Amino acid sequence: MKHIPNLRCARCCLATLLCAPFLAVAQQAARPAYTPPPAAVSSGSIVQVIISLLLVLAAVVLVAWALKRINLPRHGAGNPLKVVSGVAVGQRERIVLVEINDTWLVVGVAPGQVRALHSMPKAELPEPEAGDRSVADGKFQGWLKQVMEKRNAA
Repeated sequence: MKHIPNLRCARCCLATLLCAPFLAVAQQAARPAYTPPPAAVSSGSIVQVIISLLLVLAAVVLVAWALKRINLPRHGAGNPLKVVSGVAVGQRERIVLVEINDTWLVVGVAPGQVRALHSMPKAELPEPEAGDRSVADGKFQGWLKQVMEKRNAA
């Protein structure tokens, strides 16, 4: 008689195992049919992406233009330093005439170094002579050549 409760338990377990596939089928029948999601790309979304891209590009161009306008060098009365002219004497070397208040500095500029070559009081650029073509063009190198010749002659 002791085995009768175990038999009942075994019958219940066996009935559950046999009925489990039928319960699963019943649950699947109760679920709604599969509906695919809507298309990810439509003509409306493509137009929206293109318009957004154009707006971003226009904003980038507008900001670049505004920054360029803001960062213009100011040659006002408050700036005592002014580059008057310059000439290239090599691929990476230049001679520059810099005005600081009432003094002109002739400065040699090369990669990694800047040297003051000559200092003189501020003066007007000389008027071009009829026979001197380089000064007649209004070039800095002609003026520098003329000033150096005067200095060497003295």
